Amino acid sequence: MTEYVIIGDGISGSSAAETLREEDPEGSITVITDEGEPLYNRILIKEHAKGKLPEAPISIHEEEWYDERDIDLSLDTHVTRIDTDEKVVHTHEGEDIGYDKLLIATGGTPTQLPVPNSDADGIHHFWTFQDARKIREAAEGSDRAVIVGAGLLGIDFAAVCGAQDIEGKYLMRGDRWWRYALSADGAEIMHEGMRSKGVEPVFESGVDEFEVDDDGHVTAAVDPNGDRYECDWAGVAIGLTFNTEFLRDSDVEQNNGIVVDEYMQTSVEDVYAAGDITRFYDVLLGEQAQNGSWGSAKEQGRVAGVNMAADDEAEPFEWVSSYSITHFDFPFLSFGHPTLGDDHAERKYSDTEWRRIAFKDGKIVGGVLIGDLSPQSKFKQLMREGRVVADQKEVLLEKSVDLDELAPTQEQ
Repeated sequence: MTEYVIIGDGISGSSAAETLREEDPEGSITVITDEGEPLYNRILIKEHAKGKLPEAPISIHEEEWYDERDIDLSLDTHVTRIDTDEKVVHTHEGEDIGYDKLLIATGGTPTQLPVPNSDADGIHHFWTFQDARKIREAAEGSDRAVIVGAGLLGIDFAAVCGAQDIEGKYLMRGDRWWRYALSADGAEIMHEGMRSKGVEPVFESGVDEFEVDDDGHVTAAVDPNGDRYECDWAGVAIGLTFNTEFLRDSDVEQNNGIVVDEYMQTSVEDVYAAGDITRFYDVLLGEQAQNGSWGSAKEQGRVAGVNMAADDEAEPFEWVSSYSITHFDFPFLSFGHPTLGDDHAERKYSDTEWRRIAFKDGKIVGGVLIGDLSPQSKFKQLMREGRVVADQKEVLLEKSVDLDELAPTQEQ
């Protein structure tokens, strides 16, 4: 009987556990997590923080789900070290858990700003269910907030401010939100969406320090220009620090994440990794890449489970990820790798509709759609087919994209 151990009960770890049980009905499966509750929907915790959802619908798996599948779930358990030679996982309680196949799906912890008082009371990060509870409590009794982190996670704090009628100041280091993927035209649509929710973007800003009161609670943020922004609480979303401390004595290769191939296999035999902690080989892109979307993490977990049970390289990870934002009166969606590429095409159609497509070597590698999301399936299809289409930008920027209008790809 094969012994499988999974560290992490997020969507990638849970997806792997479910797949392993389907692929190997007789195998022993142990899931270890340092959280105190089973899998829940991280996508919906923002709705809880906004005051739109109670706790109950957010849970995905109750403990009975694991019992029914004969999966051993260890909550509140911290892994301290992995011995890949002896194939043993060590925990904080001194327990040694042996494995034949191991999956690391531990994700990350929100990165703390490297400025004075960044650990003060009232400074929140948005990652776990516990975080969402604390943010909701802080927001319900406040008038002013400061947001730091001009990316996909930071904008959730803007949505909380809007839902709770809080005056927010969104401090951004550059001249626009998500400046690596959006031009000025696309970003301004998002800025107007923030303003409509009572959140004011502040450009060429950031935080040099937080001020606190005598009780250690945050009272203001001071930016590099010396400008001071008073607040009842602050939301910080500047990225993740990956949870890999327990790998410090192992030979598992890391490079801003755990390096895996297209089969989710690490550099160490019988050790796999999945989820946003991975730096995986993207077969569509043709190089190592990272992605933190829910769908990508779930699919990586499934692929890892298939390959662990197959005891061979049975199925590669081939996926076009997407990330959507529904906080405003218009939809927003990014797909693939919109910050990469050597060429791009974009067009603004109205005050709430914009499109940008990124290319590499003539092929679509990602993009951003604002207002009209209907072309996404066609762009994703072109990505999966690997078609060279950068020389036909006008067809791709038509309001309604017709793939039949594209010229056939020439033989290379």
